[in-house]
Amino acid sequence: MSNDQATVAYFSAEIGISPSIHTYSGGLGILAGDHIKAAADLNVNMVAVTLMYKEGYFKQRMDEEGNQTEVYPRFEPGPFLDQLPITVSLPLRGRDVQIQVWKYAFTGIRGKTIDVLFLDTDLPQNSEEDRSITLRLYSGGKDHRILQEAILGFGGIRVLRQLGYQDFSTYHMNEGHCSFLTLELLKEFNGDEEEVRKRCHFTTHTPVAAGHDHFAAERVKRLIGDLLPNNLNLPSLVLNGRVHMTELGLHFSRSANGVSALHGVVAREQFPNSNIGHVTNGVFHRYWVGKIFREVFDRQLPGWRGEPNRLLEIDSIPDEEIRFAHRGQKKFLLDYANSQSQRALSPRVLTIGFARRAAEYKRARLIFSDRERLIKIAGGKVQFIFAGKSHPRDDHGKEILKEIVTQSRELLGEVKIVFLENYNMWLGNLITAGVDVWLNTPLRPNEASGTSGMKATLNGVPNLSILDGWWAEGCKDGDNGWAIGTHDLANDATDADYLYRLLEEKVIPTYYGDQAKWLSLMRESIKTGVQFTGDRMVKDYLNQYYK
Repeated sequence: MSNDQATVAYFSAEIGISPSIHTYSGGLGILAGDHIKAAADLNVNMVAVTLMYKEGYFKQRMDEEGNQTEVYPRFEPGPFLDQLPITVSLPLRGRDVQIQVWKYAFTGIRGKTIDVLFLDTDLPQNSEEDRSITLRLYSGGKDHRILQEAILGFGGIRVLRQLGYQDFSTYHMNEGHCSFLTLELLKEFNGDEEEVRKRCHFTTHTPVAAGHDHFAAERVKRLIGDLLPNNLNLPSLVLNGRVHMTELGLHFSRSANGVSALHGVVAREQFPNSNIGHVTNGVFHRYWVGKIFREVFDRQLPGWRGEPNRLLEIDSIPDEEIRFAHRGQKKFLLDYANSQSQRALSPRVLTIGFARRAAEYKRARLIFSDRERLIKIAGGKVQFIFAGKSHPRDDHGKEILKEIVTQSRELLGEVKIVFLENYNMWLGNLITAGVDVWLNTPLRPNEASGTSGMKATLNGVPNLSILDGWWAEGCKDGDNGWAIGTHDLANDATDADYLYRLLEEKVIPTYYGDQAKWLSLMRESIKTGVQFTGDRMVKDYLNQYYK
């Protein structure tokens, strides 16, 4: 991308751009990668900024008892990224910290390249303490988080200037981790808040309070005081003695959005002083469609890679082609699952997938609410594949994973359950492309969007989900999947009962007894997936927020 053409600077604390580059933890980072890829396909003038985590998030290991342990194999960026011949300096903790820059160039389907810049403090001229700032994603305490966010925000703007990018029509902050960039811009514009606000857009991704960083103002000043503008004590920037990163980003943004229609409503209640709209998330269809379906679509619907709306013509593809593609993708998944476990999953059995971060509101254990009922309904008829990680310091999340593994062991001989360790982009692709049904059971309205179900739809996999996030918009109950419950708020017992009844009365009978209906569900799922592509998402940003 030539420097004089760039119009969007996209900042995100994590970007999942490739399974080989372990600089992401989950949905936020993979969404950021999909956003960038779709923007390249649409010839958007963009450059992206994130951090280089040479020890990544972590590699998950699960023992026989379900205990998660973490290992941090070091990632060497050399084979995948180019090291740029520049460094910038930031004053942190009273000393200058040097930042080097790595570049990954993603080229879209029409030849447009978007550079992703990775900022890295692991340089010999830095102290050991400073070298470790960018080493791991979401590690350390509040001090460490402030330093990382300073590298991303203040350092990111300085890197862009060093590379010759003088200004952008939009600085897009993907969550509050990036919000310090507004203070660097404020210095560039000599304290003119309106000049900063004219250029910034903010996306919030979570209704959960814990997802919004806030730090004691004195702590921030102690660590990065040399970077702060003199007027940091303005009431608009410091609330009750704390710097709220989401509030900071929103204050300096001309516009903001949630990531689904429902989340837009929730975000406006969370942040009533900000004008927050919504753009429902989307996924990069060329990556998330499984290998065999890609080949079928190439034969039957040429041009679908660049024009995902071609997939709306799915009804023109013969039934046997759709069956062939799904059987092949299911075989890939089950072969892998069986190689990792002793459960001997069968290709003839209805396979339900559930894969996401281990957070309580996602309710991974809801399916086990009544084990006797589950055995009666699913025994010999349904097998389950689970995956997901817990943050290393989240003991409650680890207990959730441990219970899933415990349930899989205790239900052995009744209901087959496999937990696949080290959930990442590659495994996510394998699971969403290979299961028969995608299960999602968040406690409404805590799932801001959820993108894994979108990936499943593109592979003809019906969703079985709570009406939360994107599914509140995408669900056509009984036609492209099933709604667990209604649009009203509920509780665990009510939702579990609804889930069991759907399995017993709808999902299982249709899968085994009405193949014509099941093929219709698959086709309608693919059509639904077209509404939730990165292509549509980025077009929405272009029309609503980037112009």
